[in-house]
Amino acid sequence: MFRNPRSRIPWVLLLTVVGVLGLGGCRSAVDAQQSTAPRTGPVTAGGELRVGVLGDLQPKTFLQIGTGGVNGHVLANVYDTLVTYDRQKLSPRPSLATSWALTPDGKSLSLTLRDGVRFHDGRPFTSADVRASLLAYLDGPWTPQFKRTAAAITNYDVSDPHRVVLTFAHPVGNIFDLLDSAPVLDGSQIDQVKAGKSFNGTGPFRFDSWTPNSSVHLTRNTGYWGGAAPLDSITFVEARDPKSLYTRLRTGQLDVASGLTDNDHEIATRRYGFSDIQLTGGETQVYVGVNVKNPALADPRVRRAIAYAVDRDRIIKDVYRNSGYPVNLPWPKTSPAYDEAGNRTYRRDVQRARDLLRDAGPIPPIDLDYTTGGSDRIVAEIVQSNLREIGITSNLVPNDRTIQATKLIGGQFSGLWILQHAFAQFTPSTLAVSAYPFNAAKNASGYSNPEYSAAADAAWKTADPASPQPLDAYRRLDRVWLDDLFLIEIGVVIPNATAAPGVRDIDWDRRDQLHFAHTNLSTSDRRS
Repeated sequence: MFRNPRSRIPWVLLLTVVGVLGLGGCRSAVDAQQSTAPRTGPVTAGGELRVGVLGDLQPKTFLQIGTGGVNGHVLANVYDTLVTYDRQKLSPRPSLATSWALTPDGKSLSLTLRDGVRFHDGRPFTSADVRASLLAYLDGPWTPQFKRTAAAITNYDVSDPHRVVLTFAHPVGNIFDLLDSAPVLDGSQIDQVKAGKSFNGTGPFRFDSWTPNSSVHLTRNTGYWGGAAPLDSITFVEARDPKSLYTRLRTGQLDVASGLTDNDHEIATRRYGFSDIQLTGGETQVYVGVNVKNPALADPRVRRAIAYAVDRDRIIKDVYRNSGYPVNLPWPKTSPAYDEAGNRTYRRDVQRARDLLRDAGPIPPIDLDYTTGGSDRIVAEIVQSNLREIGITSNLVPNDRTIQATKLIGGQFSGLWILQHAFAQFTPSTLAVSAYPFNAAKNASGYSNPEYSAAADAAWKTADPASPQPLDAYRRLDRVWLDDLFLIEIGVVIPNATAAPGVRDIDWDRRDQLHFAHTNLSTSDRRS
C-alpha cells in the first residue's frame, strides 16, 4: 500500500520559491505515463491528433470541473494556469507564475508572473488578467467548485503588470488547488467566453472552430512560451456514447479515446494493442449519494444498512475491471488523509443490514438516479440488487450528463444517486469546502452539522495543510462521514485513456484533463 505523506517541513517555507526562470515551469511531458505506447526516439513533428470524447462543449459550465470531457480538454490545451501540480505529490510548479511567496500568517500571497507571454490574439498577459480570471469564479453563469476559495481573496494588488499580490480574509490552505485549476482567461473577453464566442488563451494550442454536437478544432500556437507543440492540430470528435467511441477507435477514425467503458478499454488494450494510459494522480471515487431530507433516508440506521449492503468488491472487479479499490472514506491511498482502518468500517454484511432495517421500520420505494451513457447504469443495477436483498425497493432514474450535473449542483435528487466525485486528490480541505457532494456550506444531500462545518473550517483556514490542526480536522471529518453517511463511498477508480500505438507522450493533470503540448505521432501517414 503506497502512501505519499507530506513533508513535515513548514508549509510556508515550501511555498517560497525564488529564482525559478526559463522553461522550468513546463509540464513534465510523460515521466510517469503508464502506457505501452513507444516513448523513445526523436520527437516527430506534424499531423492532426483525433481525440474522441463524450458530449459537446458547454460554455455555461466551462469552469466547472468534471461536467464534460470537451470542456476540460479544451481548457488544458488552450489555456494555462498560474501553477501546476505534480501528479505524485501536491507540490506546485511554475507555469504562468514563476515564483511566489506566502507571508508567515498565510494571509497574503505574492506571485511573480512570467515575462513575454501573449494571448493567442497577440495581447500581452498581465496581472489584470489574473484578477479578472479569479473574479470570474464569483460570477455567473458558472458555479465552479473553487468558488469559496476564490471568495476568500479580499484584495488584488495588480499595480505591477508582472506581479500580483493576493490578500485573504483568513489563511487558505487550498489556495494552490485554485491556482492549479483556474485557467487564466483574457480579461477583456470573459463575456465572450461565457457566450461561447471566443476562447483566447495563452496555451500551446489556439481555439480554431467549434461545430456544435460534432467537433472542436485546435491549431498549434507557434509562439507558445513553452515551445511550439509537435502536433499541427487537434480535433476533438464528439460521440454520443462509449460504444461509438470504441468503434471509431478500433476502425482507425480516432487516435485517442477518452470515455470508453472499462470493459471496452480492457479489450482494446489487451487484445488489440492499444495503449493503456492510467491517469494516476487523477483518481475519482464512485459513491451512492443520499438525500437525508427524504423521510425514508433520514434515519442513520437506514443509511448504515445501505452502507453494509453495497457490494463494493463486485463493483470494482466487474464494472471497473479492478482499476481501483474499495473504500469507505473518500481519500485515495496517495492522500495524506488516507486512513486504512477507517476503510474497514463497512464491509458487506447483508444480515447486519437487515437487522438495522428491522429496527428502523418499513422503508417505502426510493428513487436511484444514475448517469446514462457509461458505467453508472451497471453500478446502479448492482446497488439496486443489493438494496433488494435487504428489503429496500429502488426505482432507477436515468439522466443524461447535463441533467445529472444540474441535479447535483441544485440538490435536486429525491432519494439516492450514483456518481463519481473528485477533489480528494487535492489538498484534503478542498473536499469539504469545494466539492458539490461534500461542501459543508451547501451540499447535494441537504446535510448540515455544526461539527462538520467546524472541522471543514479547521482543515481549510490554515497556512500549513500538513500541520497538526488540519490533520486532526481530517479525522474529525472522517468520523462524520462514517457516522452520518450522507454519502456512501464505494471505491476509488483510476481513470484511463486509450490511444493508438502510434501516439506518443500524452500528459494529464489531477482533473483528468489530457495535455497534448508534447504529444507526437510516430506513424508517418498520420503526419503532414
